Amino acid sequence: MRARWVLTVVFAANGLVFGSWVPRIPDVSADLALTPGQLGLALLAPAAGSLLSMPLAGAASSRYGSAPATRVTFALYSMTPFLIGLAPNLALLWAALFGWGIGFGALDVAMNAQGVTVERARGRPTMSSLHAAFSFGGLLGAILGSVAAATGIPVAAHLATTGFVLLAVIWPLSRWLLPDPATEGAPDPLFARPTGGLLILGAASFAALVCEGAAADWSAVYLRNDLGSSPGLSGAGFVAFSITMTIGRLAGDRLTDRWGRGRTLGILAAVGCLGMSGGLLVAQPVAAVVGFALLGLGLSCMVPVLFSAAGDGPASSGPSIAAVSTCGYVGFIVGPALIGGLAELSSLPAALWLLPVLTAAAGLLGRAGTVRRSGRYRGQPVVGVRP
Repeated sequence: MRARWVLTVVFAANGLVFGSWVPRIPDVSADLALTPGQLGLALLAPAAGSLLSMPLAGAASSRYGSAPATRVTFALYSMTPFLIGLAPNLALLWAALFGWGIGFGALDVAMNAQGVTVERARGRPTMSSLHAAFSFGGLLGAILGSVAAATGIPVAAHLATTGFVLLAVIWPLSRWLLPDPATEGAPDPLFARPTGGLLILGAASFAALVCEGAAADWSAVYLRNDLGSSPGLSGAGFVAFSITMTIGRLAGDRLTDRWGRGRTLGILAAVGCLGMSGGLLVAQPVAAVVGFALLGLGLSCMVPVLFSAAGDGPASSGPSIAAVSTCGYVGFIVGPALIGGLAELSSLPAALWLLPVLTAAAGLLGRAGTVRRSGRYRGQPVVGVRP
């Protein structure tokens, strides 16, 4: 199906733009002589913009369709990051990052809503492979951003070239994205409150993304400061986490097709919970790396499957996905701070025990939420369940 491959390119391009920015953060900080506190404040701006735009993007997807919403939000997302490199002070940097965050959050909702449309048209799981494309794009973007930083290419020029080239590729291809299926009866709601099954899915998304954010920010600190790893090995935990998450997402559609959504989430969450628990118990660098690798595998299919389940129903999927993704994104933001606060009260190794606990909770909640959401709309084709 042509739409699937086009949407795969959109997901990959999204990751590539984001990955390109990450290696340039030190350059922006150095250019503006920011203190760590000022940089931390600036990096809250994309999160604030995303939280604002996600519900609005869900409403736009419901009103105008996920395909047009994906086209417009990708244009906004790809055309604004170069402004980050032009900001002359902290205030304007915050504004540029906030505007870019609006595009990032809006695109996240719109492209996932289109993913549900493509998944329904195919009649089989698709979301995990789409999210794997995002991970690959992020890796490629990080490589390109590192090369640009090493060769001294200005941040604005680098991000402008990346964004506009991708837009030139994506825009003509996006005409092959699919229209959302027509709904009968009253017009679809523009916003969805997370109640019932959506609330359970939102809680699962929150728990899963707390773990993702904490693994990204604390794995290297734990390996180096608490386990005495060398600087070169300290980053291995997050590298292993990222690799297994990508592998899990590549296999996720086949697993979901064979086992169903709920069972897939339950099995993988058990792997992540037990693996991370073992790594913390052994408390050795190699064991910690293995633990983070198994945690990445356990969390790999959470977000794709939860978003797919949120899209089940007779109404437009955009508002429902926006409700669940907003809950999850809050978790991604507060996760690192939550671990830091617990570590301040006790120790970092003790605080990291929250990760296997929340992974198990995400699996149980995700299993319950997907079963409830799918069972509520039995008239809808439910992917990922073999007859």
